[in-house]
Amino acid sequence: MTYLWLALAFIAAAVAAGVLFARAGAQPGEAAKHWKAVGLAFAALAVLTAVFDSVMIGMELFHYDTSHILGIRIGLAPIEDFAYPLAGVVALPGLWMWLTRKRKGASSHGAEPHLKGLVPQALLASRPVSWINTAYPFAAAMLLTTREIDWVLIVGTFYFLIPYNLAMYGINDVFDYESDLQNPRKGGIEGALLQPHLHRPMLWLAAITNVPFLLVLAFAAGPATWLALGVSAFAVVAYSVAGLRFKERPVLDSLTSSTHFVSPAVVGLTLAGADVTPGLLTLLAAFFLWGMAAHAFGAVQDIEPDRQAGIGSIATVIGARRTVRLAVVLWLVAGLAMLATPWPGPLAAIIAFPYIVNCAPYWKVTDTTAARTNVAWRRFIWLNYGSGFVVTLVFILQWSLTS
Repeated sequence: MTYLWLALAFIAAAVAAGVLFARAGAQPGEAAKHWKAVGLAFAALAVLTAVFDSVMIGMELFHYDTSHILGIRIGLAPIEDFAYPLAGVVALPGLWMWLTRKRKGASSHGAEPHLKGLVPQALLASRPVSWINTAYPFAAAMLLTTREIDWVLIVGTFYFLIPYNLAMYGINDVFDYESDLQNPRKGGIEGALLQPHLHRPMLWLAAITNVPFLLVLAFAAGPATWLALGVSAFAVVAYSVAGLRFKERPVLDSLTSSTHFVSPAVVGLTLAGADVTPGLLTLLAAFFLWGMAAHAFGAVQDIEPDRQAGIGSIATVIGARRTVRLAVVLWLVAGLAMLATPWPGPLAAIIAFPYIVNCAPYWKVTDTTAARTNVAWRRFIWLNYGSGFVVTLVFILQWSLTS
């Protein structure tokens, strides 16, 4: 089978699914906007695909058998390579519209069957747009260390892609329900508004989907990985559950949130048996500071609903203005720290710049205008993808230099 026929089959299935999902989930008048957005998204992904594939092919990291491709290329990338971003950008937005559609007869008073809507709401709660933020650090850390793909890498990447996020955000949405009722951000890309009748099933679903993976990964490694997995799982639970609620302990909330994103990388490094070097510790420290900055800045927009619900956070305690300035400083220090890592790590220092630029306009924000930072927070979500692009190029360069 040629790559063309494989790509066409993949696209056909994705288009069929995307159209069906979009029709089922679209509100009146949304169809035109939806497909326009799909077109713009594909244009952006096509550019990224052309750049990434051209770089990797140019470095001879892989190649295509010319007898199985048409021979049409954009840069060095065969035209067939663009089938996969096209399939994804058609199918996934339609799925998202279906998951977030307004259901007829929905009730917030428990009139629905006990488990009705659990799966789509759980998926929505897991923040699919942010799945890559935890799976990528694990996969990159392990792959760059071992330079091979095995079952542990595949299982671990899947775990940190979906079940981990289901637990991290699902547990949070359960215990944050009262404040989320006052929060206009909830119910879409920034998290679900889980109805009370789904709270207990959501917690059971988080446990059932996480514990088996944790046991398998622990079985595949030694004490260092056990410790890393334990810290990671504890941080996920402790951040939200009643009795611990680290998210209501200023500074500890940002430390715990950053652990959510750095710990997958640490798990990957321990599974791979990586050597602990000053350069590696500096890189992890920079990543940790980036995570703290991200959490602190994200907390600013929620000052009002958090205070109404009696929830404390780094932003509610030190105020919007100081929190924004702290985030800028943390991103700056994270960028400077990358300059101290072995080559080509210093190239990644540039990643701090767009985050600082995005955050800096709110240098003088007040508690009463804190909600306006949501505009920058939404940009932040997409900045992560741009950062991933730069980081991946650095990783590719690192791979080629050490191969």
